[in-house]
Amino acid sequence: MPEKPTAMKKYADYIDRVEIQSLWNGRKHIVWKLQPGVNVLSGPNGQGKSTILNRLAQQLARLDAPVPASGVCVPPPDAAAGGVEIGFAPAEADCIRYDIIRSFDRPLTAVDALGRLGDGRVVTELDLQLHLLQRRYLDYQVDLGNRIIALLQSGDAEKREMAAAVPIMKTYFQDTVDELFGETGKHIDRQSNELRFVQYDAPLSPYQLSSGEKQLLVILLTALCQDGRSGVLLMDEPEASLHFEWQKQLISTVRHLNPRAQIILTTHSPALIMDGWSDAVTEVSEITQ
Repeated sequence: MPEKPTAMKKYADYIDRVEIQSLWNGRKHIVWKLQPGVNVLSGPNGQGKSTILNRLAQQLARLDAPVPASGVCVPPPDAAAGGVEIGFAPAEADCIRYDIIRSFDRPLTAVDALGRLGDGRVVTELDLQLHLLQRRYLDYQVDLGNRIIALLQSGDAEKREMAAAVPIMKTYFQDTVDELFGETGKHIDRQSNELRFVQYDAPLSPYQLSSGEKQLLVILLTALCQDGRSGVLLMDEPEASLHFEWQKQLISTVRHLNPRAQIILTTHSPALIMDGWSDAVTEVSEITQ
């Protein structure tokens, strides 16, 4: 018997509004109106920045759960489940593409099992994020190649000329990483299909990078692999291991890699907003009732 067709999800362009009931056992109620582009949640430690981001991420995961085949009687996804209500744009959407980046490089549990991954060096959370991104990066490159082939085989002279522009964002990503890592002699190995590095002519696994380098690589590679699609990028204190100059460039670089991504991040670093993003800042106290 053939399988029943799977119901189609309606993906949003961005999150318009977040409301969280009963934060911290009913002591706080959060109402946050979001911008389509960049949203920076700021405030002293202990005010709930990470808690708000985590509650939002948990609700997004609920809404993005697999949709059963048509004909199965189940309730639709609830945008207000778990005390978190999310408003999408457009309003008729019921979920959104999203990525979550955790910046703290904590040791993983069950290291022995995970250590077999990624050249045996997957031992921290950032290592695991890099390992998972390697698969996305390969898929992204395959998709780029297919687009180039389709344009070259189209028989249209204008489309054939467009083929040269397809990998432009990948090249921007590689050039940017090479520039940022240049002081330590590291650059991306552009002959490798996987993401690998060279340092002073010696091969270097991405798992051998410093915590700050791995963190920056995870952020920029995630933005690249979103491939220009609309969605949201959640980041909890991305400045954690980044030096001052990298912090200043971070938001602008991510926006260049994917201008259609809505950025929602928490921070208490003034450097992140120095490059023209002060209007994107919301203090926790401003959205707390």
